[in-house]
Amino acid sequence: MSDIQEQIDRERQQARTVCDAEGAESPDCAVAWDSVEELQAEAAHQKQKGTKKTSFEKYCEENPDADECRVYDE
Repeated sequence: MSDIQEQIDRERQQARTVCDAEGAESPDCAVAWDSVEELQAEAAHQKQKGTKKTSFEKYCEENPDADECRVYDE
């Protein structure tokens, strides 16, 4: 996980450099920050993937129609 965090830090620094040089409204600045956001999303995905499910979550996966597992839209 620290490898992707290091990559995020490098991309963040590069985005700041690009934006300082070309301006915050430049297309290159937007692209640089998009790269940072994509890496952060990947890090979050990997973190979520690594978490274990609770017994309740496993139960609801196996019994989606159980009363306690129902989800209602507001």
